[in-house]
Amino acid sequence: MEIRRAEERDAARITELLYQVQKVHSDGRPDLFVAGAKKYGPAALGEILRDDNRPVFVAVDEKDFVLGYAFCIYEQTPPGGSMKPMKSLYIDDLCVDEAMRGRHIGRALYEHVVSEAKKSGCYHITLNVWSLNEKAQRFYEKCGLKPLKTVMEQIL
Repeated sequence: MEIRRAEERDAARITELLYQVQKVHSDGRPDLFVAGAKKYGPAALGEILRDDNRPVFVAVDEKDFVLGYAFCIYEQTPPGGSMKPMKSLYIDDLCVDEAMRGRHIGRALYEHVVSEAKKSGCYHITLNVWSLNEKAQRFYEKCGLKPLKTVMEQIL
């Protein structure tokens, strides 16, 4: 397995995986997520794949078949506010093909993201995980992440 920066030729396979992620969310919270949709359309995905501030990394097998991805965004806390200025790498989405889970692909992707963040001088890595996705929460905890803040809701 190799982890590399995603390219436009990977878009179709990434799109298949985006549908898998959406299914987890729409099954868990059909009141919030649209079944059968995906987070990014073709145009938006193409823009992201060309944006150095939003790197997407893919884990590929020996035939260059995409097994999983990590969408990332470099963020900078601006100076002058109540928070210290710092650079961070936000993981917008991380997915391993459901048929390939349990093979440490997600861990390899996450460790690659950590390496990239360190090389770029980031203070930390952040991400959001929906409370409906307990498997993802456990995975991130095993990777060493801890809660930074909690978003709460009351459905009306």
